[in-house]
Amino acid sequence: MSKKTIVNPKLYEIIENAPEEEVSRQEYFIEKLRDEVEIREKRLGRKLKCMVNTFGCQMNARDSEKILGILEKAGYEEAEDEKHADFVIYNTCTVRENANNKVYGRLGYLGSLKKKNPDMIIALCGCMMQEEHVRDKIKESYRYVDLVFGTHNIFKFAELVVNSIYTNKQVMEVWDSTDKIVEELPIVRKYSFKSGINIMFGCNNFCSYCIVPYVRGRERSRKPEDIINEIKTLVNDGVTEIMLLGQNVNSYGKGLDNPISFAELLGQITKIEGLRRIRFMTSHPKDLSDELIEVMASLPKICKHLHLPVQSGSTEILRVMNRKYTKEQYLKLVDKIKAKIPDISLTTDIIVGFPGETEEDFDETIDLVNKVQYDSAFTFIYSKRTGTPAAKMDNQVPEDVVSKRFDRLLKVVQEISSERMKKLTGGTVEVLVEEINSQLEGYVTGRLENNSIVHFKGEHNLIGQYVNVKLDECKGFYYIGSMV
Repeated sequence: MSKKTIVNPKLYEIIENAPEEEVSRQEYFIEKLRDEVEIREKRLGRKLKCMVNTFGCQMNARDSEKILGILEKAGYEEAEDEKHADFVIYNTCTVRENANNKVYGRLGYLGSLKKKNPDMIIALCGCMMQEEHVRDKIKESYRYVDLVFGTHNIFKFAELVVNSIYTNKQVMEVWDSTDKIVEELPIVRKYSFKSGINIMFGCNNFCSYCIVPYVRGRERSRKPEDIINEIKTLVNDGVTEIMLLGQNVNSYGKGLDNPISFAELLGQITKIEGLRRIRFMTSHPKDLSDELIEVMASLPKICKHLHLPVQSGSTEILRVMNRKYTKEQYLKLVDKIKAKIPDISLTTDIIVGFPGETEEDFDETIDLVNKVQYDSAFTFIYSKRTGTPAAKMDNQVPEDVVSKRFDRLLKVVQEISSERMKKLTGGTVEVLVEEINSQLEGYVTGRLENNSIVHFKGEHNLIGQYVNVKLDECKGFYYIGSMV
């Protein structure tokens, strides 16, 4: 960056003195941001507060923990809501267009808050920002937004904030792609005893309804030694359960200089002392290997829960979705999994009303659900996603038809889920206590290995502990239990 392009001499001096190595560089900019925070605190006579609002998936949640970690290291305290925040950042999702509309609605509210607090910093990041038409709208209609960045340069957050403060202009820096993976930055975890771990980024699958490959980029796997070291650090800090995150974890490792399979990575992770539970998501059915099934069956630290999105039970719809498997292949895979892991808990995603879906196609979905017997399913009504091939298809299913199908599917899913959960009623299971129950006074909430939830009487000191709980009563989607 030349001196001529930097209006503020102080900013020029800061950038000139910044280290080149990325982790050191960002730590340097965190300190510069902290200096600015201290100046503003002295002027205002109070601590500055921040709020990170997360929309979307668990990978976004993990990114938000990094953002909050940087802000807290820079001196901000976490605010309860936007109204009491001096720095608000929305980490956006763009899987569905109504998520975009929700963000636009919240931005209007932030604009009114900024009029009352001119020093307020408003930032936007995440998948939604990767779309050019979104950025154009922000430039035109939301000029009071101070900072916009995307999914590929989140690690430069502190540097971008400093740039925004010193230029006093809207900073918009969104990369189309990157080969950089920078994870060694401050982080504030929601839970002290469990954490998500990014093992890869991006997606190569290009399902016809999905915007993710366009906004997250191509698949990039982290080096296994970096993942192992991060998990060891977390375990030393009290973490006993980790969730390995990726758009398609089953294809982990293929692009590395020394290729390694996801199953091999799991084998290495299970050797970490002090780690008790390993979860992962999401698994694409086309890439789920026999090797992975064997590893899940043989290694007790790996939770016997598998989220295996099917999306549709119709082979024809799956073809149009570009899912690269048939109904029969999916069912054969499920049979193979259940044969090796009889107590496996299977969950899935299903889209209702995909373009061209006939009544016969939908019946195929119901048939598949009945055959698989999912423990639970996330069911979605298809909605057009601008920028995807499916949005251009002209054989969209009428809303009233989709609504009836959705209700029918939901009823079947709920009935099966309830029956499967009842089978564990009366038994005693190991539970990781996660939080105080906000609805039932004197109760805590814990999670079974199969990802089910149980509420039982307990105190705050149980949080983060593994306890044995008898499942006294099944309430459909959760249990009421008692500690034994």
